Amino acid sequence: MTHRPLPSPGVDLIDPFLFLNHHGPQSYAPHNAGLPFGPHPHRGFETVTFILEGMLTHRDSAGHESTIGAGGVQWMTAGRGIIHAELSPAAFKERGGPLEIIQLWVNLPARLKMTAPAYHGLQRGDIPALALANGKARMHLVAGRWDGASGPVDSLTGVFMSSIALEPGALLRLPGLEGRNVLLYVVRGALRVGADLLRAFEMAELDDGADTLVLHAEAETLVLFGHAEPIGEPVVSHGPFVMNTRDEIGDAIADYQAGYFGKAV
Repeated sequence: MTHRPLPSPGVDLIDPFLFLNHHGPQSYAPHNAGLPFGPHPHRGFETVTFILEGMLTHRDSAGHESTIGAGGVQWMTAGRGIIHAELSPAAFKERGGPLEIIQLWVNLPARLKMTAPAYHGLQRGDIPALALANGKARMHLVAGRWDGASGPVDSLTGVFMSSIALEPGALLRLPGLEGRNVLLYVVRGALRVGADLLRAFEMAELDDGADTLVLHAEAETLVLFGHAEPIGEPVVSHGPFVMNTRDEIGDAIADYQAGYFGKAV
């Protein structure tokens, strides 16, 4: 089961957030074949993968490899080009179990599209967990700063990224959003944003430019919450490549076919 709230009808992107894919939740039987995301290339953007349940192995042509468990995050900068694979480890294929993964694509500006590839594999314990809303909410801070705390990823473009778990009745104010584009996606549960009720698998469309976002949880709720300064550049995408022009897409395809992204993993 896969949900894709971004892009959606009427919303192509929330600059610089390009794409969000929610795989699961579902349960895999013992002796399963695992995930089918074998070696594939990327150029021009970053991937942020939240492992909510289960485990996920990352391997790439820049030599990075890790297996991340539930509550962890994989942040990969494709930059000028990388080949990576997202696989179920042998233990998961043998035993099976629950699996739920969310992957977000974050655009890079023209000046950074050909930056060197990089990867951060974060286990749950690597990510600060901050108590908010009088203890009724907990923010897992992946990138950016909140009340003196810093996330373990130093984003190239100043992206703030987190997940937030809220208890029923939690009232949470999220300030500092003026001039930023906000990503707010409900993974499970339900919450009110102003007069609007958002349920699981729904993404907020925010266009009022307010400095502060107010969330009121109607149930036990988990959300992805991020924000970033919009890039404001042309976006031309073709499969796993996101550039500024059609010619640059052609260059990406040619470079990949010529082996400049490294060897398949």
